[in-house]
Amino acid sequence: MPAHIVTQEDLEGFKASLLEEIKDILLQHNRITLDRWIKSNSVMGKLEISPGTLRNLRINGTIPYTKLGGVIYYDQEEIHRILMDNKNFMLNDGS
Repeated sequence: MPAHIVTQEDLEGFKASLLEEIKDILLQHNRITLDRWIKSNSVMGKLEISPGTLRNLRINGTIPYTKLGGVIYYDQEEIHRILMDNKNFMLNDGS
């Protein structure tokens, strides 16, 4: 089996390539995580609820939230999970 000699330039090229791939992964991850956080107005619109109802859902712990600098954010995936967990099925019993 022939031996391959790795040069300083080979290592530097590998390093640059690896760092670029890591940077791309981190940027993509940040886009995904930031896009999933929405503000109160969006939540009220999606759920068709009033500000008071949303406040009650926060207070009683139904909908988790994060507050940054006076702005409240909600995780869209968490709201979707809560809706799915509380889904009711109606059975057609003829009434």
